[in-house]
Order: sequence, then C-alpha cells, then structure tokens
Amino acid sequence: MKRDETDDPSDSAPGVTGELTEDRYVGGRDITHWRTRAGATIEHVARRVGERIGPYTALVITLIVGLALVVALSVAAVEVYDAVADGDGVAGVDEPLLLFMMTLRSPGLDVAVTAFTDIAGTIGMPVIAVLGIVVLGVKRRSWTPVVIIAAAGAGSLLMTIAGKELIQRERPPLVDAVPPFEYSPSFPSGHTLNAVAVIGAIAYLLVLRRTSRGARIAIIAAAVAFDLLVGMSRVYLGHHWFTDVLVGWILGALWLALVITAHRLYLTIRRQRHPSVGASPVDHN
Repeated sequence: MKRDETDDPSDSAPGVTGELTEDRYVGGRDITHWRTRAGATIEHVARRVGERIGPYTALVITLIVGLALVVALSVAAVEVYDAVADGDGVAGVDEPLLLFMMTLRSPGLDVAVTAFTDIAGTIGMPVIAVLGIVVLGVKRRSWTPVVIIAAAGAGSLLMTIAGKELIQRERPPLVDAVPPFEYSPSFPSGHTLNAVAVIGAIAYLLVLRRTSRGARIAIIAAAVAFDLLVGMSRVYLGHHWFTDVLVGWILGALWLALVITAHRLYLTIRRQRHPSVGASPVDHN
C-alpha cells in the first residue's frame, strides 16, 4: 500500500487502518513479525490472548504487567546503587564530575540551564505528555497514542517514587547547587527517567509514521540528545549525582522498551484480526 511521501503522515489513514498500514511498518520491516524463537512464542501467545480479550484489553493488561516489572526494576536499581556506591565503583566519578561542572558555571548559563531542565520537570513534562496525547490521539483518531504516552509517563513516575523511597540518597550539598534548591531524595533522577520514557514514547509514535529514513533518524537523534542534555543539566546544576542520572537513563530506556514491546503485541493482535488490512508495506525512502 503506497503513500505519497509529501503527505503529512500524522494526518493519513485514521484508526485501525492507519495503524495496520503505517504503524506496522518501519523502514519496510513489519514489526508484527517476530524473528527470534522467543519472539515467535510471544507472537503465538499474543494471538491466543487477542482471540479471547481483544487488542486494546491485551495492550492494557500487558502494560499493567509491565508496571509490576517497574517495581522490580526499581528494586534492582537499589542493588546497582549498592554495587557502585563506594569510591572504587562508578560513583567514584560523582564528586569529580560535579566539581568539573561547577567550573563551567556562569550566571547566564545557570539561568539557561535551569530553564532547560524545567522542561523535564514536574510541570513541563506533564504538559508535553498531554500535548502529545491530544495531538497524536486526535490526528490519528485512535486511543493508542493516549495509552502509550500515558503508560510511559505513569511507569516512569512509579519508578522514580519507588527508587527514591527505597534508597533515600541525599542530594549534593546545597552549597554546591544552583538555586532553586531541591530537597527530595536524589536517586534516581526523576527528570532524566521521565524524559527518556515520555519523550522516547512520543518519538517512537512519530517515527512510525515517517516515510523518510532521514526524518526517522532526525527524530531519534533529537530525542536522544534531549535526554542526554536533561541528565547532564541535573549534574551541572548540582541537583543530582551522576550515578542518579545514569540509573535514570537506564531505567527509562528499559521501561520504554517494555512499552514499545506492548505496542508491538497490540499491532500483532490487530494484524491477526484484520489480515487483509496493511498486507503490504508502504513505501519507505
């Protein structure tokens, strides 16, 4: 099924038709086909589950199970922290890196970095998530973007809360931080974790409807650059140790992978229910 590359992909086929003709293919590859033995098992299970409860219910249940894994990932983060907390481990770079960041500070740069990091804060990131939900949900006439972005945000928030409660790590000394100061536990970096999950989910949904390889690469590169800069801004401002940020990147990426896998399972079930829709890939240049 061909699509004019000049068309706006986000305004093309709505609903299930759009999902199976466009979301299903990335660079000509059908993401509802699982090439490994484990993937074939997952596909088989998804088919059986989809026959009984339907694609949306299966998507929600998969994400709920994933949320349970969030808690397990946060507990694993405790073990990671214990393994690196001494000076001989990764945490050995925490103080030297903070001291280096402090040498880069200036009044103007402090203001700019504070404004930037607020984009991923408790106000900025929910606003971005809601905008992504509204714009993508309305344009695609589908609940799928709503579920994907909301799940990404909810899971990252749960991971942040669990990690902070379990570890209770103190932030860098206030004398080394740039105001306004933050007082909640330091580990993991919630700004970083939430940015990876939410921005990653939005980028994933955008990539699915891009016909140009260059556009897909640009979206992914922009999302990765944003997430990296958010993490480093937290260290620059003295609001987190580097290891807080490192674990935020890792946990955010793991949760994003779970969300993407759940969406692939959803599309797999959709394909089984509508085998004649989207049977051939759109053109991807």
